[in-house]
Order: sequence, then C-alpha cells, then structure tokens
Amino acid sequence: MTLPIQKLDLSAIEQSQIARIAGTNLTLGGLVSAGVIVVVAFAAHWLVTRSLRRVRERADRSRQAVYLLERLAGYGIIVIGAMAALSAAGLNLSSLAVFAGALGIGVGLGLQGVVKEFVSGLFLIFDRMVSVGDYIEIEDIGIRGAIMEIGPRATRVRTNDNVNVLVPNSRFIEQPVTNWTLKGDTRRIHVPFTVAYGSDRGQVRDAVLKAARASPFTLPETEARKSQVWLVAFGERGLSFELVVWPTRDAVKRPAAMHAAYTWLIADALDEAGV
Repeated sequence: MTLPIQKLDLSAIEQSQIARIAGTNLTLGGLVSAGVIVVVAFAAHWLVTRSLRRVRERADRSRQAVYLLERLAGYGIIVIGAMAALSAAGLNLSSLAVFAGALGIGVGLGLQGVVKEFVSGLFLIFDRMVSVGDYIEIEDIGIRGAIMEIGPRATRVRTNDNVNVLVPNSRFIEQPVTNWTLKGDTRRIHVPFTVAYGSDRGQVRDAVLKAARASPFTLPETEARKSQVWLVAFGERGLSFELVVWPTRDAVKRPAAMHAAYTWLIADALDEAGV
C-alpha cells in the first residue's frame, strides 16, 4: 500500500498570514521582501557614505558641501528603504493610524531624547555655525578640539591628545560654544612675558616683534591685523608685556603648542638682544 505524496505549495506558504496589524495582513513573503529591502538599503547607505567620505577627504574648498551631501544622502536612503520595506510587508503607508501608533510607542519608550538629538544634528548641518573641521571649545565641560563628525545623535570632537569625545547635538544649540575657526577664520592671541626693571622697552618691543613676524605660526600683517607688543602692567618683579599676534588657522587648532612656541621664541629673542 502506497501513501499519496503531496506537493509543497511554496506560494501558499508565502501568502499565509502571520499577523494582522492595523487592519493589514502580514505574510511570510512580505516580511522576507521587507528584510531584503532593509539589507539592500543599509548596504547602499554604507557604499554611498563611504564613497562621499573619500571625496570629502580629498576635497579642499568644497569639503563642507560634500559632508552635507553625504549626510542627506545617507538619511534619505535609510528613510526611503524603511518606507519601501513597510510597503513590501503589506502595511498601508497612507494610513495615519500606523504612524500615530508608532509615534506614540516611540515617545512612550523614551525616544524623545533621540528625536531631539537627531533634529539638533540636522540644524547643525544646515546652520553651519559649527562645521566639520572647526576648532571649538566648550568651557563648562572642559572640551576643546576639532569637530570630526556630526552624527544623528552626537557630534564627535577630537582633542589635540587624540581623544574622541561624543557631545550631544543639542549641546551645541542650547549652550554657549566657542568656535575659534568659524568660516575658516582665525583669532588674535595674547602671550604674556615679563622683563626686569631697567630694560630698554624699545629694544624689548623690536626684538620680540622681529621674532614673532619670522615665526611660521604668524600670518602676514595687514592694516587690520598687525603684530604688536603691549606694556600692560608694572609687576612686582618687572615690566609685564604681552605679545599680541594673529596666528595661522592651523596654529589656532593647537593652542598649547602654539603658546609654548611663542613663549620659546620670545625667550630666545630677549637672550639675543641681551635683555
């Protein structure tokens, strides 16, 4: 006696109902298609952002524009992929009940902070008061370094000691932040030093100015930006001076090394002048 062999109906399995959400039947075939779309979307996101990152690393003047394109393309691919996956799974995207329910669940699970940081990151990218490559300082938490990346949740700041610090995006919008290189500009610095009473003030000024102007850290002088030596006080041990100078943009990003270099050249200049 032989038993009848039944064929396995794959199409029936794929169309079999697994669950029902918001009036929509979820099938195995729909979920598999959604999974494939999600994988493809993440792969496309990785490929596009990696390619644009390489372009940005080689670019000079258009680096910020390429970074903006990189972020927008990455976010766009993820959003489009998510919508396509939901559609492939059988969910009706025109139903506001689905989005309202998802939003309610997200807020209930404590995603308010995530949404806040994501929106703050978009503001940072479009506002451009703080951009990738800028040297910033957050005084109240003692963070000073270059912005390396503006992510969906936090901004990565790398200090001069090669320490990467993640700062929430909202911190740059809600709290004071000093941008030392806003729009590629530089800043003036003051380097204090003291000489003994009885020293020739004119000789001190000329020697220090000559050394400062010859330094590779110093920008060429213009009418608006000139190197100067100020006599600022009569100290307990001697005359207090300040070297006021405009350093290059690269030097501004290394404030400790720059200050040490100017202090060293001041000492050498005074020694050579016999002060």
